[in-house]
Amino acid sequence: MNTRELALLIAKWAGEKRAKDVVILDMQDISLVTDYFVVASGNSTTQVQAIADHIEETCEKRGFKLRHREGYRAARWILLDYGDVVVHIFREKDRKFYSLERLWGDAKFLQLESV
Repeated sequence: MNTRELALLIAKWAGEKRAKDVVILDMQDISLVTDYFVVASGNSTTQVQAIADHIEETCEKRGFKLRHREGYRAARWILLDYGDVVVHIFREKDRKFYSLERLWGDAKFLQLESV
């Protein structure tokens, strides 16, 4: 499985927990750190944690190793680092404040079928 396919799967798994506004940013031409950002929002800290938990559990079952996790306890912005795919799960208010899509405005968006 390539990293694009993993990013698409992670976006799908976020959607399974009713994540809002799920997008994938193609970072390959603008970042040396990762190939893709998956960005999603939840209504509450509980939902943000549930989205992160689901992604972590599903990735682990499929053999994808989590390199690093940040922000889980506060659950305002959880970062899951899978190397070539980095997942950002925000509370809606915090996502608007940090505005990663604007910050990384040069990134291309991957088309999602239905998340």
